[in-house]
Amino acid sequence: MKFIKSLNLLLVFLFVFSINAQKLSKLEKKIIKQVEFNNDEAILLLEKVVNINSGTLNLEGVKKVGAVFSDEFQSIGFTPTWITMPDEIGRAGHLFCELTKGNINGKKLLLIGHLDTVFEKDSPFQEFTMVNDSIVHAPGGNDMKGGNIIILYALKALQEKGLLKNTQIIVAFTGDEESSGKPLSISRKDLIDAAKRSDIALGFETSTGLKYATVARRGSSGWKVEVTGKRSHSSGIFNKNVGAGAIFELSRILNTFYNEVRGEEYLTFNPGVILGGTQVSFEKSLSKGTAFGKSNIVAQTATVKGGLRFISEEQKENAREKMKVIVAKSLSHTSAKISFTDSYPAMSPTKGNAILLSTLNQVSLDLKQGRVEAYDPGKRGAADTSFVAEYVDCLDGLGALGNGAHTLKETINLNAFEALTKRTAILIYRLINQK
Repeated sequence: MKFIKSLNLLLVFLFVFSINAQKLSKLEKKIIKQVEFNNDEAILLLEKVVNINSGTLNLEGVKKVGAVFSDEFQSIGFTPTWITMPDEIGRAGHLFCELTKGNINGKKLLLIGHLDTVFEKDSPFQEFTMVNDSIVHAPGGNDMKGGNIIILYALKALQEKGLLKNTQIIVAFTGDEESSGKPLSISRKDLIDAAKRSDIALGFETSTGLKYATVARRGSSGWKVEVTGKRSHSSGIFNKNVGAGAIFELSRILNTFYNEVRGEEYLTFNPGVILGGTQVSFEKSLSKGTAFGKSNIVAQTATVKGGLRFISEEQKENAREKMKVIVAKSLSHTSAKISFTDSYPAMSPTKGNAILLSTLNQVSLDLKQGRVEAYDPGKRGAADTSFVAEYVDCLDGLGALGNGAHTLKETINLNAFEALTKRTAILIYRLINQK
């Protein structure tokens, strides 16, 4: 929590020096009125897209949701482009919508969402259902079709008031955020290219509430340890000719990881699946496997797959080096190797991100929505903003408010929806007019 406390202290400092900053202007009040006027329409569109299944592997469903948003963005002056992924990637593709108009006066923005959800076609959770007058059960409602709608209707309010002149805004809705296509060099190339043409990226993943925004996210990567031992009758285990066996060696490695790698702030590692015995097979695509062994046979093979979370590339590399050293110290008559796979890079905290947070904070105060602070990255997963954080200042967690994301009880709070859209509209307006 050390750097989060530091960022929030910086936020207080920036707030003190901006205490006399602008309140809502007459034009901004008109933007707010337009968001209010459009809110019922926004909720109807939210229901429509939620009711279209777009599980990551339902490629046609992802494309169908993309087509709905493509038409909507085109109607407010954006140029939509569907970016198809190669067949070997196994993903539907991405929707990018761009508005570049006139001489750019302010910040060039990249607004990030995603079309896919974790709920595939065989999920029992498929429909937008009202629980009461403000809460809706909605598969993918807050992660993150609600965030997509917030982007659209914030921009719609600005467009309808003629306020998107002399701007560059790229809206990037990926089709595989929940399970990114591999290799990432292909599936995230267009997102990174868009970032290189932008000044600021705003991510609309699940909101952390009106009081928080995300200035940092942990990265994620995979690791795998494979161990071989000497197969023998169990009566000889531990003697100089047989040694410890593969399972004891793997146990040593995991226990040493726990004792010697664990402890750094925001660094976590989790062994997700483990197999050991005389014979082991693992199906990577299904993340499951089988093992055969007997209690009177010393295990000759063992394997474990896990994940690693980190707040910076430096922290990731330091952890990997420690893990390599531990793996190399094999017990007698065993050998082990560790391999790593990269997934999401870290979105590290930066001064630029903190300044963006201060801008959002001022917007929120001007809207009388309260102060906004930095959210603890240890409580957030990885997201697409992580891929662009190297190139632009970022702020995330700006999407819809709800609970139970990725579960059969996922909800979205409609009472907060309009307020979040207002906040987004004013934030975008101020940024595109900021020198």
